[in-house]
Amino acid sequence: MLQPKRTKFRKMMRGRMRGQATAGSNVAFGDFGLQALGPCWMTARQIEAGRRAITRYVRRGGKLWIRVFPDKPITKKPLEVRQGSGKGPVEGWVCVVKPGRIIYEISGVREDTTREAMRLAAHKLPIPTRFVARQDV
Repeated sequence: MLQPKRTKFRKMMRGRMRGQATAGSNVAFGDFGLQALGPCWMTARQIEAGRRAITRYVRRGGKLWIRVFPDKPITKKPLEVRQGSGKGPVEGWVCVVKPGRIIYEISGVREDTTREAMRLAAHKLPIPTRFVARQDV
């Protein structure tokens, strides 16, 4: 699964997820994309599950881009531990996704096949999404 090779700091504050995504909100690499419609923390497992669903459905045809990366460490204290005594150990990695962010992009596959593959991937994600096509400018 995805996670950074190394980070400057081991732990991070939770932060906020306000507003729309500005960066990464257009289909840049492929022909079609899956766009987030709500805010969430997307875990490395969810990103990988969506990627597997797409690649299995298109049977290794076309090219897939994953436009999100889990670079935020999430900590969790063990069960039945009293409060205090510092922050818990790192449990996993998440990506902060805001509304409008493109999650996956694909090219080299027919639109109906791509639409179904993205629908299957969307079921693996914790937020509502929509299928978008590239706007040829």
